[in-house]
Amino acid sequence: MINRVLIRIKVVQLLYSYLLTEKLFTLESQPTPPTKEKRFAYQLYLDMLALMVRLAGAVEQRGGHRPLEDNRFIRMVREDEKIRSLIVKQNMEQSPFASPQLLGQIAAAVKESSVYKAYVKQGSVDMSGDLKVWREIFSIFLMRSEALGAIFSQQPNFSLRGVERMRGLMEVTFVNFSSSQDHVADALKTLNFSLGKARELYCRMLQLAVELTRRQNLNLDAARHKYVVTDRDLNPNLRFVENGFVRALAEDPDFVALQDERKGSLTAENPILINALLKTVTTSEVYRDYMDAPDTDFRNDCEFWRNLYRFVIFPDPDLSEALEDKSVFWNDDLDIIGTFVLKTIRRYEDGSQHPIMPMYKDDEDARFGRELFNAVVKHKDEYRALVAAVLNKDSWDADRLAFMDVVILLTALAELMNFPKIPVNVTINEYIELAKAYSTPKSAFFINGILGAAVSHLREEGKLIKA
Repeated sequence: MINRVLIRIKVVQLLYSYLLTEKLFTLESQPTPPTKEKRFAYQLYLDMLALMVRLAGAVEQRGGHRPLEDNRFIRMVREDEKIRSLIVKQNMEQSPFASPQLLGQIAAAVKESSVYKAYVKQGSVDMSGDLKVWREIFSIFLMRSEALGAIFSQQPNFSLRGVERMRGLMEVTFVNFSSSQDHVADALKTLNFSLGKARELYCRMLQLAVELTRRQNLNLDAARHKYVVTDRDLNPNLRFVENGFVRALAEDPDFVALQDERKGSLTAENPILINALLKTVTTSEVYRDYMDAPDTDFRNDCEFWRNLYRFVIFPDPDLSEALEDKSVFWNDDLDIIGTFVLKTIRRYEDGSQHPIMPMYKDDEDARFGRELFNAVVKHKDEYRALVAAVLNKDSWDADRLAFMDVVILLTALAELMNFPKIPVNVTINEYIELAKAYSTPKSAFFINGILGAAVSHLREEGKLIKA
């Protein structure tokens, strides 16, 4: 159900906000001017970060699992070249900060603490939780350690003011991590959530057929029990409420399972909307033609609901407003999800064994969004350089390109370079369409020209060999 067209849209939308606000996490630099106190504070700051990396590996659960090593904050600290070099140097010089006795003592205290146990119980959910545990370990177990305090006092240029300056550097580092956007895992969580909401919208739109039918059935039953009834009340036209497609949908085990998976109902959440939609449906020309036809069959029942969705339900402004209130993702998704709903009805009409569409066609599609996003983040500087290299400087100013155009180009290049099974023309055409929908009027022409030049450049260098 979630095809690559929708995945590309979601990835580009997410990358736009991710790259626009991108702020890479870095450690603090040597303060200037380099006074003795500042040199002491900065070296102590690096020593403490190196100690935290060691501590993350020393606090071990049963089975060898080390939860603090998987922590986002410690992973980023560990990747810094200054810290990696310092750890090697401290090991060679048998630095007191690398003392197994000191490390064992602090690790034992951390492991028994409520701070650590709470973190392990919750797991590494998000970056704020990952930061919180290390802030507390630093304040409670490192800064209050008598053994560590004794090591501080033995360092060259030691001073209490220098220790406080080191604490200040550490706090700035914590703040920088907190505000950093360099967290691909959190962005991918947002991507998965957005795709999950698209699946939910597919379910909700199919549910509408069942919910509108049930509401009309209740209305007809209420009319039969009025104090004053007419012949029409007693003998209503039941064609709408006995529609074969809706009955097949409601009884389909796959649809029932989809409803159980995606909890929620527009009838329960917004009965006013259902009543308004039902009135719009029952006063529509599509409805009148269907009800007045001399007879019907399953094929006609399916065709009726396809036409209702296309011409009555999807264009309804009340539905659009309700969807926007329910989820920020749904209004943008309605057009493409609508095509999936229409395809599903066609699958019922054609007698498909499983007309309800799976979330992904296969495992390759399920991985596509995550792999595409990661490829852009990993190679964005390389792709930006490629765009600059093939850009016609006489026609376009690299510094004044629409940012959405840049994001679309980076994503298209990531797809060209990392997905050998996708033909070049397919990729180029898909991102031209994205540019038409999400960027400026001239963007499609621009995207086409840049991607064409980039493909030629890559082929000349032997970096792109697929058709």
